[in-house]
Amino acid sequence: MADTPLSRIAVIGGGAWGTALASVAARAGRKVTLWAREEEVVAAVNKGHENTPFLPGITLDPAIRATSDFADLAGAEAILHVAPAQHLRAVTAGLAPHLKSGTPLVLCAKGIETASGKLMSEVAREEAPEAQLAVLSGPSFAADVARGLPTAVTLACADETLGAQLVEAIGVPTFRPYLSADVIGAQIGGAVKNVLAIACGIVEGKAFGDSARAALTARGFMEMSRFGEALGAKPATLKGLSGLGDLILTCGSRQSRNMSLGFALGEGKTLEDILGARSSVSEGVYTAEAVMRLAAAKGIDMPICEAVHNILSGKSGVNDAIAALLARPFTSED
Repeated sequence: MADTPLSRIAVIGGGAWGTALASVAARAGRKVTLWAREEEVVAAVNKGHENTPFLPGITLDPAIRATSDFADLAGAEAILHVAPAQHLRAVTAGLAPHLKSGTPLVLCAKGIETASGKLMSEVAREEAPEAQLAVLSGPSFAADVARGLPTAVTLACADETLGAQLVEAIGVPTFRPYLSADVIGAQIGGAVKNVLAIACGIVEGKAFGDSARAALTARGFMEMSRFGEALGAKPATLKGLSGLGDLILTCGSRQSRNMSLGFALGEGKTLEDILGARSSVSEGVYTAEAVMRLAAAKGIDMPICEAVHNILSGKSGVNDAIAALLARPFTSED
C-alpha cells in the first residue's frame, strides 16, 4: 500500500459499530488497529478474524489488528472514536496521553453526556484538547456497513482540508461520506433520533399501525429541528443524512437497538428486564434525560421526547404517556 495521508487508522471501541468501521477503513486500503476493552474481542479478531461477541458471522480482513493497549495506537494518523456516549469521557482520558498533538479524532458515538448535558465534541475537547475533532454520523446499521452494503453518512469537520482527507481515507464506493462543516448539527440528529426511535418502537409494540408511526416520525423531526436550531445546528444539516436520514432508519427498523427497546416497552416488558437481557447499549435511554434537561433550560417544546423520558424515568407508565400525548390540544403544524 502506498504511503498516503492518514494511511494508519485506529478505531476505538470493539462493539459492532467500531468493528464495522474498522472493516470500512481496511476496505479503503488503510492499515487498521482496533482497540477493544474486552479481551475476548481482541482474541477473536486476531485469531479468528471475526468479532464473535458483537458482530458474529462476518469475516474481517485478516490485516485488522486488535489490541487492548492504548499505547499500540501511538502511530495512528487518525482515530475513529466509537466508545458509547456515556463512556466517551473516560475512554478519551485514557487515550489522550498516547495522542500526538493535532491527531484527527473522529467522534462516531451518538448521544449527549447525561451528567453534563454536553455534546460529544465538547466532552472530547475537554479531555483531548490537542486533537483535531470531526464527527461521523448518519443512517448506518453496523451489520450493513460491515457486509459492504451501500451506505451514506455525514462527516462533519470545521477544517475543510482535514475533512476532505478523512473522506478520502475511509470513503469507498459502498460507504460514502458527505462532507459538512456543521459539527454541532451532525451530532444533534444522531442524539435525538435515538430518543424518538424508542417512541416509534413503543408505537410498533402497541400495534398502533404504520400511520401512527409515520405521524410520530414527522412530528419527532419537528422536535429535533427545534432542538437543533436552538443549539446552533444548521437546518440543512438536520434535513440531511445525520438528521432526517438517521431518523428514518432508526424509526423504521427493529435492527435499531433503540427501536427494539421501545418495541419491548410497548409489549409490556419493564426497562430493567430489557436492559438486563442486553449486552449492547441503547443510547436513547441515557440521552433522553440530557435532551429534556437542555430543552427545559432553553424553553423548547418536545412532547414526544418528554413522554419517552417520563416512561424511562418511571414518572409515567406507557399507557398514561400515550394518553397524555393524544390529549394535547390541536395546534398548527410548525
